[in-house]
Amino acid sequence: MSESARQRVEAIGSHLSPSGTSSSSLPPVVKVAPESAGPRAVGKVVIITGANSVLGIGRATAHQFAQNGAKALYICDFDDSNLAEHKKEINSLYPTVDIHTRQFDAADEKAVKAVVDDALTRYGRLDVFFANAGIAGPMSRFTETDAEDFNEIMRVNSLSVFLAAKHAAPAMQKTSPAKPKSSGSIIATASVAGLRSNAGSTAYSASKAAVISMAQTMSYQLTGTNIRVNAICPGLIETGMTAPVFESARSRGTQQKIGQLNPLRRGGHADEIARVVLFLGSDEASYVNGQAWAVDAGLSAGHPYVPSKSGVFA
Repeated sequence: MSESARQRVEAIGSHLSPSGTSSSSLPPVVKVAPESAGPRAVGKVVIITGANSVLGIGRATAHQFAQNGAKALYICDFDDSNLAEHKKEINSLYPTVDIHTRQFDAADEKAVKAVVDDALTRYGRLDVFFANAGIAGPMSRFTETDAEDFNEIMRVNSLSVFLAAKHAAPAMQKTSPAKPKSSGSIIATASVAGLRSNAGSTAYSASKAAVISMAQTMSYQLTGTNIRVNAICPGLIETGMTAPVFESARSRGTQQKIGQLNPLRRGGHADEIARVVLFLGSDEASYVNGQAWAVDAGLSAGHPYVPSKSGVFA
């Protein structure tokens, strides 16, 4: 072996083993979260609004946190017609999780504060607040939208997120022997309509854009607290809100056209959003903050187009 070749081999060996001996002397990988193969929410206290719908993201998210070892779940909604049944179902599947149902308006400050205070009183901590409550409102042109309708959409979709963060953030800073450091995750449901046009009405889109802006701004205003604020931006997901679209397509036999403008060519399921919420609420997302995370099959990644039969761009 030539001298230059020998030097290259020694350099590579030194790079692979800095001490020049064995890999056992390598510094350990810094790990902030527990083992990724295990449950992601062990011991966490979680509040979820907008959890009543049978097809909803809130219900699916409650299942994900329960399955992943949450200590307690508060499932909340303005409509409580299904909450008791949801509680029964989750308790049957995950009996060690404390499930609390709450009926209130997510844009009612006293009610939001009350549920946060209850979590602190019972458990001495709050780890995750998923501000998921929302309404679509009338699908009309902005020139035909009443001021009252606009304000109601902003109230339910945006003010509710503001109030959730306002009261959750101080609660998440509370410490105890079981939670020695300030920490928490606030997750708000926005929409691709808050990122791009043509995905919702003007009022709805404005309310979701506000949610994204709040997540970004709040994340900076919580600097140093170890509390993260993120927004998720679902695409076309089959939920109680969008069920008429899916049902209408099925009745016409055109269900294959649902989601045709996204690269995956399909609509989504609530569980697909819930798994992202679980990640953002877990310690595995400890460095994800101030983001608007699109979960939309790629719809917002480009300019929507309808492929031609030839396979080329139309």
